[in-house]
Amino acid sequence: MNDDFFRIWVFLTESPLLWLTLTLCVYLFTLTIYKRANSNSFLLPVLTSVVILVPILQWTDTPYEHYFEGAQFIQLLIGPATVALAIPLYKQLKLLRQHWKPIIAALFVGTNVAMFSTVFIAWALGGSSAIIIAMMPKSATMPIAMALVDYFGSEPSLAAVSVAITGIGGTIIAVPLLRMMKVTDPITEGFTLGLTAHAIGTARSMQLNQTTGAFAALGMSLTGIATALLMPAAVAIGRSLGML
Repeated sequence: MNDDFFRIWVFLTESPLLWLTLTLCVYLFTLTIYKRANSNSFLLPVLTSVVILVPILQWTDTPYEHYFEGAQFIQLLIGPATVALAIPLYKQLKLLRQHWKPIIAALFVGTNVAMFSTVFIAWALGGSSAIIIAMMPKSATMPIAMALVDYFGSEPSLAAVSVAITGIGGTIIAVPLLRMMKVTDPITEGFTLGLTAHAIGTARSMQLNQTTGAFAALGMSLTGIATALLMPAAVAIGRSLGML
């Protein structure tokens, strides 16, 4: 009986479909918990899913590369999902035209603070050049951050971890912080979440209301572009100061 179970398990683990199915089931389970907890930020599905999946991969001694063979289909949906964010944004064009000046100002300040504060903090704590560069684009979306980090000679996997932590942490902290500061304007709230917590913050904003979600999508998109444009200058400044 044990031998039969072992053979069946080996057969299943060799199939990419197992890991895709498991990922979807875990996400649906964590999403249900999240909704029943009134969308508690500490129970974000992206966070709780990782907490469940990582021990399973370790327990089954499954390499990440093998897991990704099945789960990569989900990654293919990120592109279409990102493009689809243009739809709610298009519906808010009137508001966008009215508020473009504070949006640009917030984008410039927010992107620079996110990038240069990372450099100074990581350098002060003794971080190596590779770690500092990998953390610099942490507020951009993962594809942009990984491409930038790879271009400047650091490790993209470190950038992926940095981006994920920023997205989860930013989403958990931002909403209560904005409430504490009595910020209720949907434009401000949405743009802040998109700028600081990229895709994860945008997903959370979509649950609040349409305007918040639209401006979070705008914040995420513009932050990715601004990061790509500003990072070469940030790296050059860091190297000139002997920090990189």
